[in-house]
Amino acid sequence: MTVHVRRGGPDGPALVLLHGLGATGDVWRAVADAWPGRWVVPDLPGHGRSAPLPEYTYDSLATALAPVVPTDRPVVVLGHSLGGVLALALGSGSYGPSAGAVCGLGVKVRWTGQELAKAAELADRPVKVFATRDEAAERALKVAGLWQLVAADSPLVDDALVESADGWRLALDPRAYAVGAPDMTALITASKARVVLAAGARDPMCPPEHLFAVAVDSVVLPGLGHNAHVEKPDALAPLLARLRACLGG
Repeated sequence: MTVHVRRGGPDGPALVLLHGLGATGDVWRAVADAWPGRWVVPDLPGHGRSAPLPEYTYDSLATALAPVVPTDRPVVVLGHSLGGVLALALGSGSYGPSAGAVCGLGVKVRWTGQELAKAAELADRPVKVFATRDEAAERALKVAGLWQLVAADSPLVDDALVESADGWRLALDPRAYAVGAPDMTALITASKARVVLAAGARDPMCPPEHLFAVAVDSVVLPGLGHNAHVEKPDALAPLLARLRACLGG
């Protein structure tokens, strides 16, 4: 399958950045620019410019992403929400490449039956076509939790939309909603990499107390919500420094 990847930065340790459900790798632009080494930013399968998968599971997503992880240098994998779960999965080394440290930012660790049922229902919905780009952009931003954080005409939205003869639709494959709830304890236990969990202090999807219940090494970002990396990218600087220190440099 094809995974669309952005790469850049000077020589040095690599930072792999994985976005959340409904977003694209473009949301990491400011964070990538702040990393002192190489950075690698893919669109998750079924998102942006990456091809869809026949089935969406944490295993199938991690398998598809493993080839983009550098093998010629120390690596940190930082993911947001769904991407954070995949960062932890890649920390196991079971998919080939190994990482020195992995971090899940804003990962939802507690799910109710109602929430899982709603996700399954969204996965079965037909793709909706919108008459205008603005309508599609509004929906894309709401799905990614970026509404009122990112303008509808921002370049950050471009890869989240697809134009066709009938109108505009989201690039997101809705079947990706079907991944279900992650087994955080199993993921953390299986990781051979140093595991750090982080969340904004005001993140309704991932309250800090939920982090402390599953991970010893947890970081709370004061005053920030679920998309902390978009709200205030500079606030992640101490977290990036901490992750790089896990590599010994």
